[in-house]
Amino acid sequence: MAEAKTAVAHKPIWLDLSSSDAAGSRDFYSKLFGWNIEVNPDPQYGGYGMAKIAGKDVAGIGPKMSPEAPNAWLVYIATADAADTAKKAKAAGGNVLAEPMAIGPQGTMAVIQDPSGAAIGVWQAGQMAGTLVTGKANAYGWAELNARGVDKAKSFYKKVFGWGEKKSEMAEGMEYTEFLAGGESIAGGMEMNPMVPAEVPSYWLAYFTVADVDAAYNKATEIGAKTILEPQDFPGGRFAILSDPQGASFGLLKMKE
Repeated sequence: MAEAKTAVAHKPIWLDLSSSDAAGSRDFYSKLFGWNIEVNPDPQYGGYGMAKIAGKDVAGIGPKMSPEAPNAWLVYIATADAADTAKKAKAAGGNVLAEPMAIGPQGTMAVIQDPSGAAIGVWQAGQMAGTLVTGKANAYGWAELNARGVDKAKSFYKKVFGWGEKKSEMAEGMEYTEFLAGGESIAGGMEMNPMVPAEVPSYWLAYFTVADVDAAYNKATEIGAKTILEPQDFPGGRFAILSDPQGASFGLLKMKE
């Protein structure tokens, strides 16, 4: 177990959705991705549902913890010590939105906010290692930071998680940063497009890998999703961005072979 924890330190390890209508969200994603979602009957887990594909955990869906919280996917980064990570986040100019709390025997979670305003989760494994199925069809594919002031966010993640950077040029002179952990690209980040309305805060977006972006996009819109970005190509493959019927944003992704 300890080896597994060390191997994934400071990489995405889990993601879950906080929803104002958890039953509606479970229904939507079950139809879209073929997830089998079982809600934990134990009251201490507050109606949290575990989504599985072929018996493997791929994501969680649960009710919002507080009424003012947004309907949103939250990506969690693995840490050996959630309390220490929360301390580092404060020291690096960020905020702690949810102080470290034990989730039964499963592990300890916290939610931190970078100086640009984007929130990300932290997970210290207990019984649940949170080994995220990555890159398989209908499972997590990528996490991407859209920030107002991405440079201060990048400096924050370097201090908190030790992430390195690999920069590349996007269209129209925009720069894209791949965050590196142990030399491996584990997430991306960029400056938010100035065309985005001012009321949209900095945020992390979770992408799900699909076999066919256009087919998944069409299915999503048929069952109630709204379009944010229609399917389009990028140098690494094809993607689309939507918001689910409850208003949480998510991406669809198919990388080139």
